Amino acid sequence: MDRYLLKLYVTGLTSRSQRAMATLRRLCEAELAGHYELLVVDVLERPELAERDKVLATPTLIKELPEPERRIIGDLSDPARVLAALELQAATRPSEPTAAEAD
Repeated sequence: MDRYLLKLYVTGLTSRSQRAMATLRRLCEAELAGHYELLVVDVLERPELAERDKVLATPTLIKELPEPERRIIGDLSDPARVLAALELQAATRPSEPTAAEAD
């Protein structure tokens, strides 16, 4: 399995930021345990990083590795949506065997 590099941009320790961090950590542990690095960047403390990565709204999640880069802006509360948007489903879940393979 590839190693995933994820960056989550938040604004301060608001309830929205804390919810996004908690949701993403749970999702990563469930789907990518031991195969990811999550960097949380507070744009109030590190505005130069937000500018470099062209982050205009928070929360923003960026999957940098493996390529291609993918982004989600806003609510991270729907795990299926997050997995699909970051193209993690196919990488972490084997496909179901067909009837011919099951026999």
